[in-house]
Amino acid sequence: MRILITNDDGIDAPGIRWLARATVRAGHDVLVVAPLKEASGSSAAMTAVEQNGKIVVESRQLSGARNVPAYGVAASPAFIVLLALRSAWGDPPDVVLSGINRGANAGAAVIHSGTVGATLTASQAGRHAMAVSLDVLTPAATTAAGGAAIAAIDRTDDEQRHWGSAADLAVRLLPTLTHTPPGTVLNLNVPDLHPDGIRGLRQAGLARFGQVQISIAEAGEGFVRTAVQAADEALEPGSDLAFLAESYAVVTPIRAPGEASGVRLNLEAIRVSSAPV
Repeated sequence: MRILITNDDGIDAPGIRWLARATVRAGHDVLVVAPLKEASGSSAAMTAVEQNGKIVVESRQLSGARNVPAYGVAASPAFIVLLALRSAWGDPPDVVLSGINRGANAGAAVIHSGTVGATLTASQAGRHAMAVSLDVLTPAATTAAGGAAIAAIDRTDDEQRHWGSAADLAVRLLPTLTHTPPGTVLNLNVPDLHPDGIRGLRQAGLARFGQVQISIAEAGEGFVRTAVQAADEALEPGSDLAFLAESYAVVTPIRAPGEASGVRLNLEAIRVSSAPV
């Protein structure tokens, strides 16, 4: 099975290396293509940087996976998936894995995630896909407030985090993923714990909120300054955030946006005119 691995933390992020190594060990044909720079919060944006009309692509070697073709691309994760599906780097992938993201992608906030956006783009093309994230927040912070500002967490500890816990669980979920209907996306969040400390794997719905929220710190003439802070809503029992707070890994099947077929509009009173506005 040919698998594309991408992320929104960038080609140099530790999580993508761990995910690539675990997927290769499982015997899959792996291609790694990720943004040259961090693209967090890019959702399914189609953006790229061009030089002389060409999208910038750099060949890379991944530590511990030097035989895996790897590229850094000056583009958003969703655009990278689209390019791969158009055979930019050989045969198009059968499955797309996105991650391992630094920080949980949980609750309704997944709509903003570049990690998730990449998988939804694959879904629109009928591919199976999985977003994989490591909850780097402390259990105390998660339990008390549904999360804390990710920006406040020391990034110097990244190499010591339990990326392997998330990578191994993602690989174990691959057979489950590929036996779902085409276009299915799984959103997997794993606590930053040794496997022995993870209480199990649960399926759950998305919480109504994410782990963090943006507030307006200051607004003035010609500018707005924002801040990221912990979400202050109570955890919803049975939601993805609630299970994470209890040290469970949690998976949620999600779908790409589509027609709201249950909505009926009253259009009889609306006049359609060809007259200029």
